[in-house]
Amino acid sequence: MRTLCASTLIGEFFVIGFAGLVAMKDPDLSTSTVWTVSGVVMALSVLLCGMITRPGGVQLGWALQIALIAAGFVVPSMFFLGAIFAALWWASVHYGRKIDEAKARFAAQAEAGGNAA
Repeated sequence: MRTLCASTLIGEFFVIGFAGLVAMKDPDLSTSTVWTVSGVVMALSVLLCGMITRPGGVQLGWALQIALIAAGFVVPSMFFLGAIFAALWWASVHYGRKIDEAKARFAAQAEAGGNAA
């Protein structure tokens, strides 16, 4: 699960940076505000890569997905991109857990097979 989720979060890191570039064109937003918010959220996406397997890591990832969708109020294309990344996040968590379960099953079978010989 960790690899799939981390890959999604790193993709989000770049999308957030590009959304910051788009948001800078809004005359109502100051450059410092845009880059402070973008920088904090980009840092959070990288930090979440290491927190995925810890308690609350997946929930924080969901909070980031909601924040990305909400960013659509500032950069309208983020409604679409946030929804895409939320779907990717769901797939990463769902299929990542299935992969982890399969790995554990294979490891248990290998251990049981090794002990029987």
